[in-house]
Parts: sequence; C-alpha cells; structure tokens
Amino acid sequence: MIGHIESYDADTQTGVIKSEDKFFAFHVDDWMAQGVLPEQGDDVSFESDETSAKNVDLVGAYLEKPKAVKYKYVAALLALLFGYIGVHRFYLGHYKLAFAQIALTLLTVGYGAVWGFIEAVLIFMGHINTDAKGRPLK
Repeated sequence: MIGHIESYDADTQTGVIKSEDKFFAFHVDDWMAQGVLPEQGDDVSFESDETSAKNVDLVGAYLEKPKAVKYKYVAALLALLFGYIGVHRFYLGHYKLAFAQIALTLLTVGYGAVWGFIEAVLIFMGHINTDAKGRPLK
C-alpha cells in the first residue's frame, strides 16, 4: 500500500500512517529505509495487517541521490583567482564562510589569500566536493 506518515514520535519510536482514509500504526523496527528516520509527511509504501503497518519504506522519489548543479572547475578557478574574498564560497552557497574569508583578508592585510589558494587545491583534489545543500559538484 501507499500512504503518508501522519505522525511520528521519536521518544516512543512509533507512528501512524494514513492511507485511503485508514490509519495504520507502525514501530521503527518495521522501518526499512537505511540512514534516515521517519518524519511526519513522508510518503511511504508498506504492508498492512488490519491496523498495523509492516515493512515501511520511503517511496522511491525520496531515495534519489541529489543531482550536481555547480561545477567543480568553476569553483576551483574562482578560489584560485578570487579566493581572498571568498567568491568560490559564494558560488557554492557557503555565505558565512565567504564573509569570514573577506574579514580575514581585511584583518591580515591580504594574507587571507592563502586560505583561498588552499581551498582551490582542495577543490581540485576532490576534498571539497559538495555545495552548501550537499549536492555533488560536476
């Protein structure tokens, strides 16, 4: 069956799924999705026995990996050329880090450029490989 989680209590590790105007109780032991806990509003598939749900799993659309939107080489080039003012961090969506890089550069009279150079190398090497939303870089 397909339904959605109406409520989930993390303390008792129990919840309620609504499907076709019927309600089914479930326990986290019946949760099949790896690495994520149930949340209210999640769409799920499950097997039912009258009032309870077994083998509860997220609907496949939620299991898709995030798609890359930003380019690794653009971020690395921005870090190399404008790393002292954090342009690459603005590009990746890390605004607080970008402002910290600007502040460091101003406070140290330009030595903040080292931070940008180091991050350019880290981006080229693949150690910085996601944007602020956790999406991989192309």
